[in-house]
Amino acid sequence: MKKIAILGSTGSIGTQTLEIVREQGDLIVTSMSCGRNIDLFEKQIREFKPKFVSVGDADSASELKKRIADLKIEVLYGMDGLIAVATDAESEILVTAIVGMLGVRPTIAAIEAGKDIALANKETLVTAGHIIMPLAKQKGVSILPVDSEHSAIFQSLQGNEGNDIHRILLTCSGGPFRGRSYESLEGVTVEDALNHPNWSMGRKITIDSATLINKGLEVMEAKWLFHVDPGRIQVLVHPQSILHSAVEFEDGGVMGQMGLPNMKLPIQYALYYPKRREMEKNYLDLFEVANMTFEKPDMETFYGLQLAYDALEAGGNVPTVFNAANERAVQMFLDRKISFLEIPETIQKAMLEVSFITNPSVEDILATEKETNQVIDSFFA
Repeated sequence: MKKIAILGSTGSIGTQTLEIVREQGDLIVTSMSCGRNIDLFEKQIREFKPKFVSVGDADSASELKKRIADLKIEVLYGMDGLIAVATDAESEILVTAIVGMLGVRPTIAAIEAGKDIALANKETLVTAGHIIMPLAKQKGVSILPVDSEHSAIFQSLQGNEGNDIHRILLTCSGGPFRGRSYESLEGVTVEDALNHPNWSMGRKITIDSATLINKGLEVMEAKWLFHVDPGRIQVLVHPQSILHSAVEFEDGGVMGQMGLPNMKLPIQYALYYPKRREMEKNYLDLFEVANMTFEKPDMETFYGLQLAYDALEAGGNVPTVFNAANERAVQMFLDRKISFLEIPETIQKAMLEVSFITNPSVEDILATEKETNQVIDSFFA
């Protein structure tokens, strides 16, 4: 029996992780966290019976304690609660499925505690890759990517240790607005942007997919995971979402991973690595697929992707500004306070305004996030 802890059990990745726990039968959830979805969290707690749990704030903790008073399960909250789950002494691997920079401190704490990381929180590497990856190496901890693209790259590299990477071919579906002109995006609604053609994901990442900013974040993540210069990371629009990404080696050979657009496969691969397990109803019929096509991304219309490359080139805390500005702008769009096209506009302006730090510490990263939010407030005052 393998023991796991989960940060963000009520989100898209968290719920699919628990589906795998339910289906496989040899995984034990020792602890888990959620934000404020107490109704679903209570159901999960009663089914999986972790030793302790954490929620977003004191009010949610108080409510949850009343609901599960019949169970001997400790309820924590806030950042202290997240770190307690991340460093749970009983767990062997931590699934980081929370969204945003909230995941940085718990991930660092987990690595310092010697936990392997099934990483679904891309913002951790975007903002703190220069801290996370050397620390993981020092502690002998495995960072196992859960994003479908990075899992595909990771799988393609198995058996190729020691061979130089010429290029990473990072695929994306193109989102709901593939092929649209900049002008035609002027009036798109929240509902339009959430209507992803292939994937079922959380609201934030679905908007990021519509702007192609998600792919920019993944370029940043790939740089740190695979130690590849950003100039060697090529984004390909692949509308069918069958080839999840590939690696081109120095001899021109290309190794890729294909499969249905299903996040359970990369989650399960990370949990059982290096073993593979049977997964029902997850087999690819290439006769049904018939054709796979690839296009260059339109980095003028969807210039948020170009901004990600610019942030990487600038270095320092600029990727943190990019990420924090995007988090704030996406939430404002979801709250119908700004338009779809104002998301990349807001990021670009913040990248120019926020103070530059060459080699940011964790404290600098958190301070940059705060300053970015203050700068964005000034834009819309």
